[in-house]
Amino acid sequence: MEQKNGSSFTGFILLGFSDRPQLELVLLVLLLIFYIFTLLGNTTIIALSYLDLHLHTPMYFFLSNLSFLDMCYTTSIVPQFLVNLSGADKSISYGGCVVQMLISLGLGCTECLLLGVMAFDRYAAVCRPLHYTVIMHRRLCVLMASASWIIGFTNSLLHTVLIFLLPLCGRNKLDHFLCEIPPFLKLACVDTSMNMYMTFFASVIILLTPVSLIMFSYGRIVRAVLSIKSTSGQRKAFGTCGSHLTVVSLFFGTAIYVYYQPSSNDSQDQDKFMSLFYTVIIPMTNPLIYTLRNRDVKGAMKKVLWKDSESR
Repeated sequence: MEQKNGSSFTGFILLGFSDRPQLELVLLVLLLIFYIFTLLGNTTIIALSYLDLHLHTPMYFFLSNLSFLDMCYTTSIVPQFLVNLSGADKSISYGGCVVQMLISLGLGCTECLLLGVMAFDRYAAVCRPLHYTVIMHRRLCVLMASASWIIGFTNSLLHTVLIFLLPLCGRNKLDHFLCEIPPFLKLACVDTSMNMYMTFFASVIILLTPVSLIMFSYGRIVRAVLSIKSTSGQRKAFGTCGSHLTVVSLFFGTAIYVYYQPSSNDSQDQDKFMSLFYTVIIPMTNPLIYTLRNRDVKGAMKKVLWKDSESR
C-alpha cells in the first residue's frame, strides 16, 4: 500500500472525480442538498405510515421498509463521499471499505427483492381485491420483507468476503467514489474470471428474478384492469400501481444498464454518474413519487399537519 503522512497506510484511495476539481465542488453542494431531502422525505413516509391508521396496510408496510432501506443505502455512501469531496484526502480505511461494500451491496440487493414483493402486493390488491386481506396477511408481509433483507445481505456477505480475499499486490487506488465490486476486480493482480462469473450469476438472480415477478404481476394487472368497464375504475386501479411502476422502472433500468453493459475505459465516468443516479437520486425521488401520485399519503399528510396546527 501507499504511504500516507509518513506512516503505513492500509486503506484505499477513492479517486472518484478527483481529476475534475470544479465538478467536485458542484457535487459537494448538490449531494449535501439531495442527502438532506432524502432523509426528510423518507422519514416523512415512515412517520405517516406509523401515525395514520388508514395507512396500516401491506402496501405501506412495504413502503416503510423501502423508505428505511433508501435512507440506510444513501447513508452508507454519501457521508464518506462528501468527506472525500471536501478536501484533498480521498482515502477510506480498509475496514470502512469492507463495511461500505457489505452494507451498500446488501441494501441494493434487498431493494431489488423488495420491489418484486411490492409488485406481488399490487397484483393481489388489483386482481384479488375480495381476498386481498386474506392473502396479504400480516405474517406473510413480515415473512416476505424479512426474506428480502436476509437474502440480500447473505448475497452481499458472500461476495464481499470473496472480493477482499483477492490479492491486490499493493494496489489501492479505486477508480470510483465508493467501494464497489467492479473497481475491485480491475484492481486485483490475479485472474478474476471466477469472481466475474459469480457476480454475473448472482446479479442475474437478484435482478432478473424480481423483474420477472414484476412483469408477470403487471401483465396480470393490465389484463384485470382492461376488463373493468368503467373508466374511473380503470384510472383508480392504474393509480394504485403507477408510483411503484415508476420507481421500478428507474431503479431496475439504471441497475441493469450499469451491471450488464460491456466494460470499457471510456465508460468509466459514465458508470460513476449512473451509480450516482441509483445511489443518490432515486432514494431522494422515491418519496416524491409516492407522495405526489398517491392520494392516501397526501391525505395522511394533511391530517397530521391539521392535527398539529389544531394542537397549537
